[in-house]
Amino acid sequence: MSTLTRMRLPNGGGILREKIFHILDRRGISAPSLKKTKMGKLTAEERENDLKPLLSNGWSVQENRDAIYKEFLFKNFNQAFGFMTRVALQAEKMDHHPEWFNVYNKVNITLSSHDVNGLSKRDVKLASFIDKVAKVEDN
Repeated sequence: MSTLTRMRLPNGGGILREKIFHILDRRGISAPSLKKTKMGKLTAEERENDLKPLLSNGWSVQENRDAIYKEFLFKNFNQAFGFMTRVALQAEKMDHHPEWFNVYNKVNITLSSHDVNGLSKRDVKLASFIDKVAKVEDN
């Protein structure tokens, strides 16, 4: 185990994180996995343009909250779990995790950005990825 993982960092590691960013910035290196870019809620225009293809592909806007929802059906549990694994890997890369429920061959997914309390571009991007993965699983 390295010294950094064993030591207790003051301020939740904020000082260390600042030093890492300072070093990376000086070297002209970006660290997308360390930086969190906050996105805002979708604007009315973005909702019209970005949600339209998703809604025509089976997603629906939830009535009780600013979120989108879709149900996926697969041939069996193995196929459903493979689908969820692919989505989980992408969601982790995006640092944006779906709310989902799985029973046997059914997967229900709800997407909403909790940091903005509603839909953001991240939800649109993840939903588009999910649809592509579902098409692959279907074939």
